[in-house]
Amino acid sequence: MRVHYPRTPHLPWSPGTTEDDVRAGGVSGLAGREVVVTQKLDGENTTMYADGVHARSPDSGHHPSRAWVKALHGRVARSIPPGWRVCGENLYARHSIAYADLESWFYAFSVWDGDRCLDWDATVRFARRLGLPVPPVLWRGVFDERALRALRLDTARCEGYVVRTVEGFRREEFPHRVAKWVRPSHVRTDEHWMLAPVVPNGLGPASALWEVRSGGAPAVPSLLAALGTEHATSPAMPDEAAVAEVTAHLDVLGRTGDARLVGVLAALFNRTRRAWLAPRLVAPLGMGLARRVADLVGLHARLRTPFPDDERRAGLARMAAAADLGVLHAVAAAALAGCRDGDAAEARERIAWSELHAEDAGLLGEDPLRPLAEGLREALDGCDPDAADRCWGESRDAYARGRISTAEEAVAATWRWRSGRFPRLVVMVGPSGSGKSTLARKIASGGRGAVVVSLDDLREARGSRSDQRANPAILAEGLRRLDALLAGGETIVWDATSLTRRQRSLVHAVARRRDALTTHAVMLVGGEELARRNAVRADGVPPEVLAAQLRRFDPPYPWEAHRTWYAGPDGGVRDTSGTLDSTY
Repeated sequence: MRVHYPRTPHLPWSPGTTEDDVRAGGVSGLAGREVVVTQKLDGENTTMYADGVHARSPDSGHHPSRAWVKALHGRVARSIPPGWRVCGENLYARHSIAYADLESWFYAFSVWDGDRCLDWDATVRFARRLGLPVPPVLWRGVFDERALRALRLDTARCEGYVVRTVEGFRREEFPHRVAKWVRPSHVRTDEHWMLAPVVPNGLGPASALWEVRSGGAPAVPSLLAALGTEHATSPAMPDEAAVAEVTAHLDVLGRTGDARLVGVLAALFNRTRRAWLAPRLVAPLGMGLARRVADLVGLHARLRTPFPDDERRAGLARMAAAADLGVLHAVAAAALAGCRDGDAAEARERIAWSELHAEDAGLLGEDPLRPLAEGLREALDGCDPDAADRCWGESRDAYARGRISTAEEAVAATWRWRSGRFPRLVVMVGPSGSGKSTLARKIASGGRGAVVVSLDDLREARGSRSDQRANPAILAEGLRRLDALLAGGETIVWDATSLTRRQRSLVHAVARRRDALTTHAVMLVGGEELARRNAVRADGVPPEVLAAQLRRFDPPYPWEAHRTWYAGPDGGVRDTSGTLDSTY
């Protein structure tokens, strides 16, 4: 059934109301509720279904400006469930505002399951899964008329804003849960846009990323420009052949949204060093996607190497905590595109064999661990967050070893950690100048009163923070202190570079002996920024030492600790893995 999108009432203080518009009778339907305020975009209201698309009116006819959005609908329609509809703004044609830097020509602003509009957060998740951006968020909080009236917009470039409740609502509640503010004299053209020649609005660099998310063909030069890597000095050239190969694999798998983008970018950079790549992708992609791409780049080659079959399931289950295994196998196969020698044929066989094992273990889906996480989360509702994360980390390990397979078994197997009576260890990971000590001090000043064990401080006590000659003795002393503090049940921050798995293994051995919850705090900061910081630090390392650190740096994967925090150049934790409250 086709549905006409409701008319959005104007807020009482909206100056752009005309005689034909609907005014809200008040704001009682918004008062006391959490609301989100998004930019009102100047386009054509459009609704997508699994089996069709139309403008505001279900009987809207053809117009040249609707051709692109119909093509977009053709790519995303299979991911829209029957009875659902996605409403948004078709911005292909210029109306009264000329846009020059759009992320897409279509922005989704609401998703409906029959007569119910999804809550805002579910709307964002569903739209992103389709590969559709949502309008920029200008404000969010409990409805505050003064705050909304105080919003200052550039009305030369912005039509206005829309306010809606964060929680979902039924169609009949729409007039009380949604309202808009429109600039005065909004329409500022002499001729209606539908009667004038179609002038496309401008797209920005990020549109190449959204095109891939929504199922479009990847354009490698545009992707490199969007990521800011077109002129970067990379350890390896981008692999265009692998991109073409992985795109076909991902489409067969039905991967959309971020999963498709991550797979395409991992194939593009499959020959690049993971530690080089991750920090460079943080700015254009955000921390979460950056580390997911980098983890795929680091992991795909493992599928080509010999591995004991009796340990394969455990290895794949651990990888599933870091990567979508369907995407990972697609990237591994695509990385061999164009290779025809005997070694490549053998590698393909190993990848296919690994994929069969993953399929038999039920690990090829997008969220194979979701039932385990959701069941454990429900059982641990109200539990201390550290205890919940410990139980989740132990459950993942037990699942990988084949000791449990259901949420009920996970609950039974983790009772001993539910009290939270165990020591806690945060292991800082990153090159010199990445902000480890700053974040360590911030953690130490938090509510748990953590103790920092700093190898630099131990060196300074011997005479110089930069003196590396006594490193074996310094490390031994630090590990003794760590052991004693964890034995006393303390919360400890281990402040050292911890660049390699071997270096971290010494610390992990102590943590295991003392039954500690272990967290990796991984600093993802680019080499250029690290060089700049070390050049101005009083105790900065020389350029040749920093270069050696960057060559050795091998960031940990999520399964190497109970949980992982990821921090960027500003020192703030921007992404986590292994925390039960943020899983799925």
